[in-house]
Amino acid sequence: MLVKSASFVISNTEVAKCPQSKLPEYAFIGRSNVGKSSLINALCNKKKLAKTSSRPGKTQLINHFLINENWHLVDLPGFGYARVSKSQKKVFQKFITNYFKERKQLVTAFLLIDIRHEPQPIDLNFMQWLGENSIPFSIIFTKADKLKPKAIEKNVDQYCKKLLESWEELPPKFITSSLHRSGVEEVLKYIDALNKELKGIRLG
Repeated sequence: MLVKSASFVISNTEVAKCPQSKLPEYAFIGRSNVGKSSLINALCNKKKLAKTSSRPGKTQLINHFLINENWHLVDLPGFGYARVSKSQKKVFQKFITNYFKERKQLVTAFLLIDIRHEPQPIDLNFMQWLGENSIPFSIIFTKADKLKPKAIEKNVDQYCKKLLESWEELPPKFITSSLHRSGVEEVLKYIDALNKELKGIRLG
């Protein structure tokens, strides 16, 4: 898929205020400092579409971006290391939960995971929650440029083995580097395939 246009639409903390269009949505979420904003910018081929920051927890709103005039990319707040109060974290958790449970336009979620680290309970628990709530998701491993190929293979294999302890089958997974743009085209092709599948269902 070639991203010809990408523009910011709206930011908010209430699902009811999200765009009312019926366009399909793809939500990106991950622990703070996982490289989410950098990946979104790489996917959209725009350096400053999503705001990047050296301070974890920069994204604190539901951010909608319109891509190619026919689907929405949704940038959700990170979790885990945001430098905010416990009460603020509860607010974030509530509107993230509401988004996933109530947003009918959501096609699938992309959970971003830093490929440098071993499986983290916070990520595994979130995947479990997505599964229990019948929310489709894929895993995007980020920062692949930080490791050598053998280390990447080892870490991904470790993650897959951990997941298979409680999952019957693995979700789709992608290995990416925003710096080198590796894996970016694969993610876009996956989204494009889902969009075409949805269009076929509507036409049918």
